[in-house]
Order: sequence, then C-alpha cells, then structure tokens
Amino acid sequence: MKLIDTLRFGGQDVLPLVEGGKGVSVSTGTSAGHWAAAGGIGTISAVNADSYDEQGRPVPQIYHGRTRRERQRELIRYAIDGGIAQAKIAREISGGKGRLHANILWEMGGAEEIIEGILEGAPGVINGLTCGAGMPYRLSDIAIKYGIPYYPIVSSGRAFNALWRRAYSKAPELLGGVVYEDPWRAGGHNGLSNTENPLHPEDPFPRVLELRRVMRQYGLDKTPIIMAGGVWALEDWQDWIGNPDLGPIAFQFGTRPLLTKESPIPEAWKRRLLTLKKGDVYLNRFSPTGFYSSAVNNSFMHDLRGRSERQVAYSPEATAELDASYGVGARKREVFVSSTDRQHIAGWEAAGFTEALRTPDDTLVFVTPDSAREILADQTNCMGCLSACKFSNWMQREPYTNGQKADPRSFCIQKTLQTIAHAPNDEHADDVVDHNLMFGGTNAWRFGTDPFYANGFVPTVGQLVERILTGR
Repeated sequence: MKLIDTLRFGGQDVLPLVEGGKGVSVSTGTSAGHWAAAGGIGTISAVNADSYDEQGRPVPQIYHGRTRRERQRELIRYAIDGGIAQAKIAREISGGKGRLHANILWEMGGAEEIIEGILEGAPGVINGLTCGAGMPYRLSDIAIKYGIPYYPIVSSGRAFNALWRRAYSKAPELLGGVVYEDPWRAGGHNGLSNTENPLHPEDPFPRVLELRRVMRQYGLDKTPIIMAGGVWALEDWQDWIGNPDLGPIAFQFGTRPLLTKESPIPEAWKRRLLTLKKGDVYLNRFSPTGFYSSAVNNSFMHDLRGRSERQVAYSPEATAELDASYGVGARKREVFVSSTDRQHIAGWEAAGFTEALRTPDDTLVFVTPDSAREILADQTNCMGCLSACKFSNWMQREPYTNGQKADPRSFCIQKTLQTIAHAPNDEHADDVVDHNLMFGGTNAWRFGTDPFYANGFVPTVGQLVERILTGR
C-alpha cells in the first residue's frame, strides 16, 4: 500500500485524514479532539450541538416560545452554546495537535448567526469552516471577517465554478481546500442534481478530475481536494494518492468514526452498524430539506415509504378521471378520487390507515390516527431548525412560510436526530434506534465484513487512524 504524506492546511502540516462532520450531537468535541490528537483534522458539528450544565449533563433542548420565530431564537442560542462547548472540549483533548474544523449546513436555521456566535465565543479554537447542504456563497464572507480558512462542500466542478465566480474569488488566500462529496455514496444529505440518476452512481475519479481542472483555471493547483463519500480504506484509493493529475488529495471519513470508543452515538446504534448488509443504506428523498439523503433502511424509513405508497390524487371537483366521491376528515368534506384509488382507500382503511392528510401536490396520504396526531403535532411544534422546511412549511424569512401546505410525507428532522443521538442505553434503545432516522454512508455495510471489527471489536479513534494509515 502507498504511504501518504502530510499535507499543509492553514500553514500546518497534518495527516490528510479528515473526520467528516455528522449532524446533531454526533460529531462532538470528544470525537473531533481525539481525531486531531491522532494527527488529522477533527470536525465538530455545529448543528445544534450539546451544551452542558454545571454537573456535566447535556442541557435538554426544550422550547418554550409560542411562535416558530420565538422557538428558532431559542434553537440558535442552544446551537451557539453547544458549538462553543464542543469546540473547547475538542481543543483540550487535542492538546494543540492536528486541526479542528467546524461543520455547518448552509440550509440549517440561523446558519450564519450560529457559526459567527461560535467563532466569537471560542476565539482561536476553530481552524477551519466546512460547509455544504446548499450553495454557501457567503461562506467566504464569514472567513474574511474572522480570518479563518474555509472548505466548501461541492459535488461537481460546475458547482465550485459557480461559487468561485460569484463569491470565492474575493478570498482565494483563505480557501483552505475543497471537499468533493460524492452524491451517491456519502451519508446524510447529498448534492444530486436534477440531471443525475440516484440509481446509477458515477465513478468519482473523472468528476474529481473535472473539479481539479476547474480549480486550475483559477490558479488553485496546490489547494487540496478532500475526497468524501464512500471512503473506507486507503487501499481502495491507491490510484489517487500521489496522482499528479489530481494534485494534492486528502480523504474524509464520515461513517467509520461512528464506530469508535469515543463516538457519542448510543450503543444500540453501534450494534446496528455491525449487522448491516449491502443495500441496507440507500438514497431517499423524504428529507424536509428537499435534498436526497442516505440513511439506514429501518422502521422509520419503512413508515415514510408507506406514507407515500398510500397516496392518491384528489380534486375538489369531479373530473373525467377523478369521479369517485370521498369524505376527508371528521367533517367528511367531499373530494373526488379515481374509482381505482377509491378501492385502494377502502383496503387501507380496513388495515387501520383511516386518516387522510393533504399534501402540497393535491394528493392524500393515508396514515393511522396515532401517526396523524404525531405528524400534526410535530408540524405545529416546528422550531425552525432549517432555513426552509417542506414538512412544516416554515421559512425563516418573512412571511415565515413557504406558501405551500405542510407536507406529511416528510418528517421533523430535528426531533428524530435529537431522539436517536440521545437514546438511552436501556432495554428500549434498540426500538428507539429502529424508529428514528439513522444517517449513514452507503459503505456502512462494511462494518460487518471488515476483519478489523471481528467479534464486535470497537476501536479507539487512535486505533482507527492507525489502521487507516497501515492497511484495512
């Protein structure tokens, strides 16, 4: 196996091994600090991270505001406090070794205010900003304001070209690297375009080569590209290491750090990772962001698929195709569906799916009464965790709604990610993990086949980094 050399990031030589940022309460200061201590780049998630009380217990993120706008202000305060706490933990653990980056999602609620609050509350601790989930044009403005390197996440050379021409050309000296996140293989939210087929993954090599070609047009020959998504072992990337056509390359590991001693995820989640089979993680489009995302195919995903499968078109007036009368809700307000769908509805109702919920696309989805109550309650309790949410129809700019019906085919992402990240380690833990969103890269099935994890072995972060450096 080819050995890898250190790369220069922000004036510091470190291992070109990056811990991928993983959302709510998963990429913590503990995991990031240990990754940096091992000589790489640790990543703190700035997405509603945990803060702690005087006894060191996580502060529950409970919302008291009467309106969504008031609750979003609370959420932003929680996120800033949590990001500061995690940054300080990471710096203490790293002992000044490696580098520490903060990861933000551009489409999260209050993204700019949150990251600025963290940088001001923990000055000098964060060495770089990583940002994706959208087109973060103003990321370079934040970098300039705080004199900190920035690392945009893109899924194509075309996306980087747009970012560069519109904004990043103003701050080339602070562009620390570009993260290429493979839209078919990465965990979490993915940047598939409308022209790309989610069922037909493309080879990442020509896509990254095209990204480097675009970067070279702007004199960015020496700026590292960080390959993210589907990265498991360096042996799989031997043709990339030292390749002059690609230039300096680093590798981001998002999925593998989930299964370490220092990983904060519940033990039930760690156990589930060891049982996954190929195909158990797949791309879906249920996220309230509207993006594709990659998640474990558990009961939570089965329920979301079922909602969309139990779906029919309707019209308030009879048409040639929609001519069968149906009464919606307690008042049985009349709408019209097709005769065939009327038969489907009868079958669903007989199976207990008796509640019809309207969607923005003039369809009805059929769920159980308990599910309907939960969906409506979650929509009502929206705390503005996204800049725009199709599930609750929230928009963080006036008029604070996207103007569409709330979409019951989606879900409250803040609620489910908080729930799974803080699942208790008791007899109910497996159920909690199975009934909530479990993000993961498509290579997560390799936990069950990699001999490194034989007999349920869970490494420390240091042992994982050493394994990556020396072999599978």
